[in-house]
Amino acid sequence: MSTDDEARPAARLTVLAGPSGAGRESVVELVRARFPSVRVPVTATTRPPRPGEVDGVHRLFLSPAEFDRMIAADELLEWSRIGPYRRGVPRAGIRVPLAAGHPVLLPLDLPGALAVRAAAPDVQLVLLAPPSYRPDPTVADAFAHTVRHDRAERAADELVGLIGSSFLAPAQPRPSG
Repeated sequence: MSTDDEARPAARLTVLAGPSGAGRESVVELVRARFPSVRVPVTATTRPPRPGEVDGVHRLFLSPAEFDRMIAADELLEWSRIGPYRRGVPRAGIRVPLAAGHPVLLPLDLPGALAVRAAAPDVQLVLLAPPSYRPDPTVADAFAHTVRHDRAERAADELVGLIGSSFLAPAQPRPSG
């Protein structure tokens, strides 16, 4: 039996968003440990590197002029200003791993997630909610799923299930005949 005709869903972009302090980064690191094929894009920023940060690994450190060029060339999926600096998500950091068949997990704040949804309507939005967080109903309605962050390990396991539900489903042979 040939596997050439077997259908497998395409990898997809999942955005994990939540309020400030929701613990996105800790959950993302646990997801990466459990699901090694998931890719997390490197964001671009105009701020200087912090001690220990490596350009191209932790962030893409750009001059304001380089950042402006990326905006003008529509190379950023979304971007925002944080104090005197800007940060954004390069489209290539999402497009390349998806084309290679890897799911992409993008941690963002709530406005960033909504901006990505406007630019890429097929994105899977997941709200990471601390136990006491009660989202505005209009915010909650924008998200396909809500993951309660009562324990990082449990939240990561649930998120792996959401990412993997479309990606890791066994390929089904097409009926012959």
